[in-house]
Formats: sequence, C-alpha cells, structure tokens
Amino acid sequence: METGPKKVLVSEVGPRDGLQSLARTMPTEAKHRWIRALAASGLREIEVASFVPAKLLPQMADAAEVVREAVKLPGVTVLALAPNLRGAQDAFAAGVHKVTLPVSASEAHSRANIRMSSDEAIAQVGRVCEYRAGLDAGKRPGVEVGISTAFGCTLQGEVNEDRVLEIALALVRLGVDSVGLSDTVGYANPAQVRRMFTRLVRELGDKAGGAHLHNTRGQGLANVVAALEAGVTTFDASQGGLGGCPHAPGASGNIVTEDLVFLLESMGLDTGIDLEALLAARRVLAEGLPGEPLYGHVPDAGLPKTFHRATTRP
Repeated sequence: METGPKKVLVSEVGPRDGLQSLARTMPTEAKHRWIRALAASGLREIEVASFVPAKLLPQMADAAEVVREAVKLPGVTVLALAPNLRGAQDAFAAGVHKVTLPVSASEAHSRANIRMSSDEAIAQVGRVCEYRAGLDAGKRPGVEVGISTAFGCTLQGEVNEDRVLEIALALVRLGVDSVGLSDTVGYANPAQVRRMFTRLVRELGDKAGGAHLHNTRGQGLANVVAALEAGVTTFDASQGGLGGCPHAPGASGNIVTEDLVFLLESMGLDTGIDLEALLAARRVLAEGLPGEPLYGHVPDAGLPKTFHRATTRP
C-alpha cells in the first residue's frame, strides 16, 4: 500500500511549447544549460523539442541535438512533439523516450495549426503507432496525445464535448499510451474541466492522460484544482509562463511551473521538485533569453516562511 503524500507529475513544456512560441531563437548551448537546471530541480519529465521543418520553426532546428543531450540526464523522461509520422520517425531516431502528437477537436484549429483535418490528424497517429509496433520491443518510445482545443476554440468557438471523447476513444483504439486534454486557447473554467476529465477517466481508465492548461484569463490554477478533483495526476506547465498559441491572440501562455509546484506542494501533494532549485533554473532561462518577459507570482513574491515541501512537512 502506498504511503506518504500523493505524487503528482509536473511535465515541463517550456523548452518546446514555450520556445516555439517566441519569435527569437534560444542558442542551443543555452537550451542545454536550462534543461540541465530544470532536471536538477527534480522535474522528472521535460518536453524539449518539436520535430517540424526548420523553415517553419527555426527555434526547433536543433531538435535532434537537444534531445541527444537531454537523454543523458538520469531519471528524466524526455519528450518531443511531432505533428506527423516523419516527425515521429526523426524524434525516435534522436532517442526520445516519448513523443506527443497534436490532434485538435476543432476542425478550424486543426487546419490552421497542422494543415490537416481532425480525422487526418487521427490517421497520422495511427501511422505512428503502426511504425512504433515495428520497432524492436525494447526500443519502442511512448506515444501520447493531448487533444487540443478540448474546451473551446478562438477560431471555431464552442467545441462539442462528445466529439472530444469520441476522438479520445478512437486514439486509444489506435494504440496510443495515453490521451490528455488541452486548454489550448485558455477558454476552460473549473466546472468544465472537472466534468470533462471525469468523463475522460471514466471512459479511458488508465489511458486517461494529463492536463495542459493555460492561464489566459486567470483561471489556470483554479482549473488545476478542478482537474485534481477529477483524478488527474499529471500537469503540463512552462517555466516563467513562456508559450501560448498563435491562434489565441493576447494569450499570456501556459500556467507557470513555479506557481503550479507551489500550489501542489502547499496542498500536501508530492511533486518531487525543489522550488528553490526551480527558481535557480529560472535564472538560467533569463540568461539564455535576456529581456524576455517571464511571469509568475511565486518568483515575484518569494516563498512564505510557512512553506514546507510535502515530503519534508513536519
């Protein structure tokens, strides 16, 4: 029987989702330093790159090199995003532990984001799963999907909740390891998050994945609590709140890793992350992207004297 504080996995997406949303490019060596600092804070999962054509995302031209360096870090699961089979093949060749593929519940967003319909994106996932099945048994990376715009879309507007669950079930039948839900444009509210993740867990069981939430309208951490109540134990976040979505004008970006970890640990949940070390990693990020706006209440206010990590609470 498991004892001690309940464990929650924080998946850091800044080196991929955060950086690819910026117009500027972070030098490769600076990426290496930042990822090492993130790992040193206790983060056990980091999404480090996106395998897309360099002409489309110059920030990710060094994806393979970044992955090859990151997989040297002990105890860290290295993820990369791939929009299609070719990207997944390149990610597998670089040595990723898991690949995540984008499938949008909004037809308008899917076509704008990856130039495919939702059904075409689902078919790409099937091809990736088939390709993976042909690899040596001991060399099959994980495949996961976060359903984009699961809570609404700036282009389409309302997204049908039944359609979201229909997509999730189709992906599981194709062989993915887990399916999560993404609030890509920051439309979600806590009641909706609790309802949708409750359905996801009920329908998918142990294939139900994590929550990718944005703080666009200030509801990010409230939505985290709602997802926790529905049984979610994995949350994406980006250091300094870097990132967002080009189809969500004015979006402030992902929930801030530092604030998320503080919330979870304050609630008595065990993230395994040392907040002081995480704040040190933020300084490494700032050195690699001088002048880039970084967000977060905890970094601004500091840790209260009453704060104790879940694993060290008296």
